[in-house]
Amino acid sequence: MQTITKTRLIPAFFAFAAVVLASVLAISQPAWAAGVTDTEIRIGNIMPYTGPLAAFASIGRAEAAYFDMINERGGINGRKIRFISRDDSSNPRTAVEHTRELVEQERVHLMFGSFGTPSNLATRAYLNERNVPQLFVASGDEELAQPKRFPWTMGWQPTFRAEGRIYANYIQASYPSYKIAVLWQNDQFGRDLFRGLQEGLGITANMIVADIAIDADMSIDTQVEILKSSGAEVLVLNCAPPISARAIRRAAELGWHPVLLLVNAAASIANALRPAGLQNSVGVISTSYLKDASDTTWKEDPAIKAWLAFMDKYYPDGDKEDGYAIFGYAAAETLVQVLTQCGDDLSRENIMRQAASLKGYQSPVVLPGIAINTGPADFYPIEQMRLVQFDGSAWQPIGDVIESAFAARPSDN
Repeated sequence: MQTITKTRLIPAFFAFAAVVLASVLAISQPAWAAGVTDTEIRIGNIMPYTGPLAAFASIGRAEAAYFDMINERGGINGRKIRFISRDDSSNPRTAVEHTRELVEQERVHLMFGSFGTPSNLATRAYLNERNVPQLFVASGDEELAQPKRFPWTMGWQPTFRAEGRIYANYIQASYPSYKIAVLWQNDQFGRDLFRGLQEGLGITANMIVADIAIDADMSIDTQVEILKSSGAEVLVLNCAPPISARAIRRAAELGWHPVLLLVNAAASIANALRPAGLQNSVGVISTSYLKDASDTTWKEDPAIKAWLAFMDKYYPDGDKEDGYAIFGYAAAETLVQVLTQCGDDLSRENIMRQAASLKGYQSPVVLPGIAINTGPADFYPIEQMRLVQFDGSAWQPIGDVIESAFAARPSDN
């Protein structure tokens, strides 16, 4: 009987010891263990693959393709990226549901590059409460760069408000006596840029003789007719690519040829100008901070050659003239830079620390003279743009890189 008892006690003892050891090891594991292993980094993303803003889905597809390329090359410090992207159809409620699933079930280590102001604002509090990085969001809303209140959320692109001020400065310098009409998207994106335009015009804001707010999925033929009847000589299109395309085409059908200013978010040859009719889009003015692969200026540029080779191999179904694809490529490239800087310390705290310490980082596909800079109190990575004009086949620069037109940042309370 004693022998039997001892035989039973020995495995029981080791089982108990194993439980204790596992508990100790679990306690000693770094906080990032759930989303990072010796071989993998899990990254979550929300993107509108369907719905009225599906034109922007190529951002997410290009990011996924970029990470495929990085993984094929060995990953980041030996770890492969597992990029898990979910479709929210531009619905903030769906974005919240998917974000919770990504964090709590998929155990992603950080959220990266999620699209849209409403969806990112809807998920911001949840992610900050859980100390999950919400990095390089695909939105130019100033609210997504408030490090004191939301230290885990960082933007990437220039702000919409600043872009509006750039257009205002351009109009004042080139067409000071022209009447202005604005077609703007009735959401945070549209309001921010329109506010920047009004602020930039200052006392001459009364030159805006007509403005109409529209939803992202509505027909706008009548609205364009109303804006034409206002007598405006400048038309600012502050809306998504499909609506911008319809507005440019409708203006041409009406024989109305105002000075056309098209927001950067819609300045895609593939998704706006080509559907509008390239002949109707000649002369359209916008802003840019990324190289345009269709611009012959960059024909021999090593970065654009690398981009074209990337598209051929990793994203063959993508459109090389789709500005959103190169946006996703550049944003993913910036994240890889941050993760590389982290070395073997991939704690969430260090990821944010490295994201907030980019100094003069220049992505090869960002325009010359534009650098990415961040700091503990500066969550605006890109703060420079330049004006460009469409010549019928590509965007051509008009003027130098602009910094001084940017709006003063709101206080971060």
